[in-house]
Amino acid sequence: MDEPISVAEQYPAKYWHLLDDGRIQCDLCPRDCKLRDGQRGACFVRGRVGDIMVLTTYGRSSGFCVDPIEKKPLNHFYPGSSIFSFGTAGCNLACKFCQNWDISKSRDMDTLMDQATPEAIARAAEKHGCKSVAFTYNDPVIFAEYAMDTADACHARGIKTVAVTAGYMHDQARREFYAKMDAANVDLKGFTDEFYVKLCGAHLQPVLDTLLYLKHETDVWFEITTLLIPGQNDSDAEITALSQWIAKELGPDVQLHFSAFHPDYKMADIPPTPQATLTRARKIARAAGLHYVYTGNVHDPEGDTTSCPSCGTALIVRDWYEIKQYRLTHDGHCPDCNAQIAGHFEQFSKAFGSRRIPIVMRGTT
Repeated sequence: MDEPISVAEQYPAKYWHLLDDGRIQCDLCPRDCKLRDGQRGACFVRGRVGDIMVLTTYGRSSGFCVDPIEKKPLNHFYPGSSIFSFGTAGCNLACKFCQNWDISKSRDMDTLMDQATPEAIARAAEKHGCKSVAFTYNDPVIFAEYAMDTADACHARGIKTVAVTAGYMHDQARREFYAKMDAANVDLKGFTDEFYVKLCGAHLQPVLDTLLYLKHETDVWFEITTLLIPGQNDSDAEITALSQWIAKELGPDVQLHFSAFHPDYKMADIPPTPQATLTRARKIARAAGLHYVYTGNVHDPEGDTTSCPSCGTALIVRDWYEIKQYRLTHDGHCPDCNAQIAGHFEQFSKAFGSRRIPIVMRGTT
């Protein structure tokens, strides 16, 4: 049974229309949830009150934190900088392997202890010296109105915005949402519709549509993450198909992160991803023509390092989220052969490092 939607949760939402049978259809994502009064969508945070749709998590967060940009992961978007991160609750996918399930699958609105207006978030990011703000932990698609308003407040202060997302949304919402974003990391969770249907409760094509839109119709900087799960999406054939599609449709300069799965949520019986799997996947992707392929959730300095695709020299040497060496010129060129490296770069005196700084925002306006 749907939990009652309190008055405090009734922030008017966009992206819906009234059906002939009296129900409201949510037009935010391909789930197309159809709701009667008092019902919530599959994401749990968008619901119907009377004849309108509301967003129940506007201004409410599961927590705020200052992170390294590399943790999102973004390796070519102002590396070495810090990012102000926050999320809410709920999700429009149903991934059985969710690594943030306590947040994304939450049905307890009381867990949203921190409250902050978009302007307060922008001020806090500025106060803590953050280059950007990340909408993360759960998918910002489902709290799009809150994220977009926060993006406006951030841009007014010269702060960049980053969406960490599964990319599962309809075209109109996609266009309005990404018009407010400077960068994104998009989870490409697998490369078969069967994987998406069985393990995510979704479909592959809308995610591919988002990636194509970002590449061909926007200036949003984006990188891609694929979590490799043993026996599910880690075959040579699937990794090859995924890598070749990216190289052909998005280009060789798109950054691809292969990340290690750890047993969690409804797939606690699956073993962790061996490091050898990530190394194999990286080799396949590079053979497919991708210039920048990284490994994540494991200790792998080679897989963390950015090298020049022209001359092969190591340009940014990383160990987890620590930058050990940075050799790019101020405008993002290789100092040895002068090749342009894809991304957004600037010089810094000291990288932020691997610190994680929790921030309390309760009641901030």
